[in-house]
Amino acid sequence: MTPPAIQLSRIDKRFGAVPANRDADLTVAAGEIHALVGENGAGKSTLMRILAGVTAPDAGTVAVEGRDVTGWSAAEAIAAGVGMVHQHFMLVPPLTVAENVVLGREPRRGMMFARDTASREVAALCERTGLRVPVDATVASLSVGEAQRVEILKVLYRGARILVLDEPTAVLSPPEVDELWTVLRGLRDEGGTVVLITHKLDEVMAISDRITVMRAGRTVDRLETATTTPAAIARAMVGRDVALAGDVALALGAMGGADGGWDAGMAAHSDAVAGEERTGSADPASLPPALILRDVTIATPRNPRALDAFSLDLRPGEIVGIAGVEGNGQTELVEAIAGLVPLARGSIHLGEVDVSRLPVRSRTEAGLSHIPEDRQHRGLILDYSIADNLILGEHRRFTGRGGALDRARILAHARERIAEFDIRPANPLVPARTLSGGNQQKIVIAREMGRDFTVLLASQPTRGVDVGAIEFIHAQLRAARAAGRAVLLVSADLTEVLALADRVGVLYSGRLACLLDRADASAEILGPYMTGLAGRREDAA
Repeated sequence: MTPPAIQLSRIDKRFGAVPANRDADLTVAAGEIHALVGENGAGKSTLMRILAGVTAPDAGTVAVEGRDVTGWSAAEAIAAGVGMVHQHFMLVPPLTVAENVVLGREPRRGMMFARDTASREVAALCERTGLRVPVDATVASLSVGEAQRVEILKVLYRGARILVLDEPTAVLSPPEVDELWTVLRGLRDEGGTVVLITHKLDEVMAISDRITVMRAGRTVDRLETATTTPAAIARAMVGRDVALAGDVALALGAMGGADGGWDAGMAAHSDAVAGEERTGSADPASLPPALILRDVTIATPRNPRALDAFSLDLRPGEIVGIAGVEGNGQTELVEAIAGLVPLARGSIHLGEVDVSRLPVRSRTEAGLSHIPEDRQHRGLILDYSIADNLILGEHRRFTGRGGALDRARILAHARERIAEFDIRPANPLVPARTLSGGNQQKIVIAREMGRDFTVLLASQPTRGVDVGAIEFIHAQLRAARAAGRAVLLVSADLTEVLALADRVGVLYSGRLACLLDRADASAEILGPYMTGLAGRREDAA
């Protein structure tokens, strides 16, 4: 009898006083794609880091292809064909894409590194997998989405037979996700094994063969994908029924919707939510804009028109969603509005205030709040505590006599936010670095949505966040809209954009390729704009 590709039994792991895994089990057969799901902090990533040799268990056993490898090193795991793509990047920014991919397995010509060979091999791998990245560009110059692809390429280059992917699609567009699924199915068909950590239930249903559910460090359920539903998976993850826009749309689509299919279901759900929230409220089109962008152009070392003459009016009481393949100007758009990069041309107004040349602090004081796409580099100081991260940019509100920080008020504020946003662990003194990616995101969301803002820039707000938190964050965005605030939502998740936005735009090659009312938008209509196959509408703004 063929042993399982992966067999983890009764795994315990603690970090100080915090238990990450408690008597956790995982069995994955060879030649299957296995989804590992659970809330943020459920212990999924820790369990997989134990498998990959990054950390050792306190108790329990780890077996790979029938061999006991408990406590092995990361190097031993890689040599045995186990590769893990981590949620947070492990790349060397000054090195090129090709150099990062081959690092540790560099092709040589005599004693010298054969850089041209490395570039050719990595370019061929990009072409074969569909994970295309400029192989001679430095990692420091890449977008978040491109850097994620480099992480996947690193593992595939090393010939992994057992591939662990931790939230791999968080920064990929729908076409890129489809390409990744093709890669994973090909690996499975060749006898490889894939473990996919994801919060996206549509992905679980689309790609996996079996599912393991974790909650609070324990294994709580094992499911066959063919015989379960997104609602059942969410219930097992959270311990209660969860209503998510995407899941509602999937359910309506499965029932046929108005016209049958996903878009009909999503449109029906979106219209229903809008109807509930807009009762008695002013029409946003009748109000003066809260944010005015005119011909905003951003130049970068790689692209003198990374953002090219972008214009948009964003009004109080509406959510405008910006979709697009990662790397088409989304980062530059958000950072230009936030004041993190200078304008090459154009203007930005918050209401009647021209903030085009004002610093970040002045924009915040003018009513701007910003959820950045990269929580670790733009949103948090990782070695600061949860409490201190929750007051970044607003520490003056928490000073006492003599200008010293009032620690009692800071802790009280943190405990309120931790409870409201279910940040785990619930200890305000824990460093942000020790939290899961999803809980780090909750810190940023709690801080930025707790400000007195008129315009919210929400860039990838639910990236790497569990289903319960997504439900909560979506409700917060809708509540901001209902309160008359303006929200610019930039998301690589087209499901999210279609579920929340009143108007939907697509960025392609730095330009606004289209801007549609939600009623006129669908995945089929937006897809060609996202890939450049549809012509631009110059009058979109």
